[in-house]
Amino acid sequence: ISDQKPLGCWSVKHGQILTCPVVCNFETHEYIAVHDDKVLRIWKDEDINLDKAFKATLSADVYRIHSLPQGGPLVLFRGGGVRTLDVLLEAPQQEIENVISGEVIRWSGAFMEGQQPVLIFTTEKDGDFFVYVQKPKLSSLHKYKLEQQESAKPLCFTAHLTNQTVTLLCLYSNDSVYQILIPLQQHTEEEEEEEEILSKSLLLNLSVSGTVLKGTSLVVLDKDHVAVLGSLATPQKEPRECLTIWNTKFQTLQTSKELPLGTSGQLWCYEEKFFLIHGKVLTVILYKCETSSLAAAVGKLKDSQTPDVSLFLNWNTLEDEELVVSFQSQEPVALKAESRMSLRSRRSSVAEEQPATVSVGQLLLNLKGASTYVFENELKKLMAKAPTPDLQATIGCVLTALTDRCKRNPKYYPQNFLQQIVETHDLSYSLCPDLMAVALEKKDMPLLQMCLERFPDIPEEVTYTCLKSFLSMSEAHLQTLDVNVDSVICYIDIESDDKEVKTEIVENGFSAEMDQDMCDTKLPKESHFRSDGESCPVGLQKAALLNAVLHSAYTETFLLPHLKNLPAQQAILFLRYLYYLYVKCSEKVNTTLPGVRSPTINQIMDWMCLLLDSQFTVMVMLPEAKELLSNLHKFVRAQVRFYSELNKIEGSLQELQRLNHLRESQTYSIEVLEII
Repeated sequence: ISDQKPLGCWSVKHGQILTCPVVCNFETHEYIAVHDDKVLRIWKDEDINLDKAFKATLSADVYRIHSLPQGGPLVLFRGGGVRTLDVLLEAPQQEIENVISGEVIRWSGAFMEGQQPVLIFTTEKDGDFFVYVQKPKLSSLHKYKLEQQESAKPLCFTAHLTNQTVTLLCLYSNDSVYQILIPLQQHTEEEEEEEEILSKSLLLNLSVSGTVLKGTSLVVLDKDHVAVLGSLATPQKEPRECLTIWNTKFQTLQTSKELPLGTSGQLWCYEEKFFLIHGKVLTVILYKCETSSLAAAVGKLKDSQTPDVSLFLNWNTLEDEELVVSFQSQEPVALKAESRMSLRSRRSSVAEEQPATVSVGQLLLNLKGASTYVFENELKKLMAKAPTPDLQATIGCVLTALTDRCKRNPKYYPQNFLQQIVETHDLSYSLCPDLMAVALEKKDMPLLQMCLERFPDIPEEVTYTCLKSFLSMSEAHLQTLDVNVDSVICYIDIESDDKEVKTEIVENGFSAEMDQDMCDTKLPKESHFRSDGESCPVGLQKAALLNAVLHSAYTETFLLPHLKNLPAQQAILFLRYLYYLYVKCSEKVNTTLPGVRSPTINQIMDWMCLLLDSQFTVMVMLPEAKELLSNLHKFVRAQVRFYSELNKIEGSLQELQRLNHLRESQTYSIEVLEII
């Protein structure tokens, strides 16, 4: 999510429906899905086609799969039966018992109690709610009935396990959160004949000064804090969706944030991160809960050095214009003023009186109106003194500040400063997504080259935009730029008149006379590209930039749609260059080009296949591409024949190698072996 880059995409067939959330098996690193209620699918990252993945048809409908880090996946069926995945796969058609009768499952959760997995789920029948607690490996099952609440019913549930006690939290329709304690130690005994009624206690009223929160989703953060997603209903105002954090120990609203684009009503929490749908995007918000204190809960912390900060929550992932840091690794002291920004106004004197405690984000905001000289000097100081754990995040903020100033002031562009930062630090695209966009706008080809060579997470759309920009730029203009040509200088020789020196080419298994009858069409005389692939179709600088594109990581599924939009003439030029590289690689016994960051044979072949897949119809229709495709076909066919001949004598060569090992090294002899 931090890289904003799709890593994989799998689809079921038309007409099939995924009927429960997909989970990851932590032990085997596999994905587990269920479609059409009964069909189980298991696959790994490298699997491309979901239809060819492992398939098992079960005997009963699945409600949900829960994956535990140390307990393996648990499968909960709609009838209340539970199986571990291992047991289920031994006999997929095994009969699954119906634990519930006429009830509908409303929620389920799974936990580890020591080495034993525990599954808890709630059901509803005729307005009554029930709680089931199961230990699948011990075949233990216990059923409870929830105490009824007049004029209110449960909307959602969440739970956590502490000291062999399940704490079940219920968000009710009367805008209150109730707590129910369920001890586990008694579940080792025999089941009781009569179901036990669970009593509940009021934990929290979701109202502050007459404003009521109509909650839709509830998650537990720690023993003293919960998060509720819902709508704030204020008298004479439209309801506003927001995310709120509550201190259950002191019954206070800790902080809140409006979500003006709307949500799906669902909130997830995992490893101190919130996940929610805000508008059309998935938003991730970092948080950290620390020791709760009354002073922090009511916003009366006087000493900024007090370690008991009740909550740090970084809301700034929701703000487009904010420069405040979007990472959690800052020291808590430095971010205390920001953590309560929605409850109390920040004191402007903090930055002046206590400069040592100013956050990175606040410092960047203070520099927003500074002169260019002061601005850049302060940023250099900030990077120089940033602690090692926070260095990358700090540099990301610095790059964001620089690109924001570039967008506000079109005349400002610190080319050398940006190149220096990218060249000297191990960065990624996600740290500053606007950097490459600004570089493309300014036509800063050297900086784009650095980013393509160094960033591991560039989106395919940006890679395509860079490729199109490189191919469209004139050779004359590129010669004026300081492009790094280390990746091409060792295999492209340039004469003083900027024409390539002709070198003798001896391809692996390719004969210039071979297959001459395949195509008699000649390239136009004005073309600089020869049919034998000897001449490089692009200049030194453009070749270096295209090599940077070849080094960029991509996912084929997401790159192909963009490559289809590449103009035909640019596609042909790029294919000519790839063919040239392919021939160059084939000259070498180890198929490796000399130079620093030179493309590999696999990268060249992959991009050639991508380009042909996306542009094949265009290539076939264009007359100027006919001989290029013909020559490429002849060369590849010659390569296939050559390696096919090598494969035929592979057994004989291995036998020779075995005989050499058997001979005595001291004996001198001359032997003639005939290979039939």
